[in-house]
Amino acid sequence: MFAVTVRDHIMIAHSFAGEVFGPAQALHGATFVVDAAFRRAELDADNIVVDIGRATEELHTALEDLNYRNLDEHPEFAGTNTTTEFLAKVIAERLAARARDGRLGDGGRELAGISVTLHESHAASASFELTLS
Repeated sequence: MFAVTVRDHIMIAHSFAGEVFGPAQALHGATFVVDAAFRRAELDADNIVVDIGRATEELHTALEDLNYRNLDEHPEFAGTNTTTEFLAKVIAERLAARARDGRLGDGGRELAGISVTLHESHAASASFELTLS
């Protein structure tokens, strides 16, 4: 399996509901380094997985409405704990929709999968892997 990974970052604020979150129940900020990996079994006619420039642009676009936002006030996430794991899934699904729409080029429609990893720090991260058909 071949993969191309691109990176961006977001700065958000949010809070969590539930005792399991301890002090993170209060409003707090987070800066995530976001890695998106695009996978396919065979390279395309140009010997690439996807165009790295397009992949970088589409990741940035997928993150735009999250960056510098309080996710507690984001209409898409009303009443939802926007955990790192949850956000990884949201971003992966946004990228998959862009791939299906052709925004990653024709090769994007041939992807086998997309995985997104959000790094909370040098010591902690969460990922979501989406299989595409």
